[in-house]
Amino acid sequence: MSVKDLSELRQNYGKGSLQVHDVSADPLDQFLKWLDHALQAQVTEPYAMTLATADGNGRPHARTVLLRGADANGFYFYSNYDSQKGQDLAANPYAELLFFWPALEQQVRIHGSVERISEQESTAYYHKRPRDSQIAAHVSTPQSGIIESRELLEQRFADLNHQLEHTTNIEKPVFWGGYCLKPNSYEFWQGRPNRLHDRLKYIPDSLSDTGWRIERLMP
Repeated sequence: MSVKDLSELRQNYGKGSLQVHDVSADPLDQFLKWLDHALQAQVTEPYAMTLATADGNGRPHARTVLLRGADANGFYFYSNYDSQKGQDLAANPYAELLFFWPALEQQVRIHGSVERISEQESTAYYHKRPRDSQIAAHVSTPQSGIIESRELLEQRFADLNHQLEHTTNIEKPVFWGGYCLKPNSYEFWQGRPNRLHDRLKYIPDSLSDTGWRIERLMP
C-alpha cells in the first residue's frame, strides 16, 4: 500500500463530545476520570504513554513508556538514567506525555518540567517489581546500547539470575530510577465528525480557585 492509498483511509469520529460545562475544573481529576473510563472499557495498555523529550541541541526523541502513578505532584515513570531519555532530561528537563485511546477516540497531552524522584522512592518501587524485571534492569545496560545478539542478552540474564539465585533482596541499580513530570498544561482531545474535533486546554491561572483555567482550541 502506497502513501497515496493511505489517503483513502478515513474515519469519521463520533463517539463523544467534550464540553467545558461537562469537565472537571481540575485537570488531574479530569485525567483520572478518562483513565478510569479507559480501564472500564478494557482499552489495551491504557497506562501506555508517548514520552517526548529533546536533547541539549533541541533534537526530539519519542518512545512509549508506562505511567506508574499520578497525584497532585505529577506523573511518574521509571527508566535507566543513562538511556536516551535520561540523557535528554539531564540536558533539557522538560517533556510531554501523550495518551491515545483510539477505541474511545480520545487523547490527552500533558506538558511540564521533569525531575528525578528520591532514591528512597525509586528503591521502594523497584522492590515492588517482579523479580525477573529487577534482574532485567541490571542486564539491560547501557540501555539502547548495541548488543551482538538476542542470545547474548538472554545469556546475561540467565547468568545473573543464577548468580542471585539465593538472594532475596536484589539491590536496585544506581543507574535506574523514577521521574516525575510536573504539569504546566493539559490538553484533552475528543474526536468529532468532519474533523471538527473538541480540544480543551488547561493552563495555570493564579486567579482561579483551582489554579487552572480552561480554553477551547480550534481543531
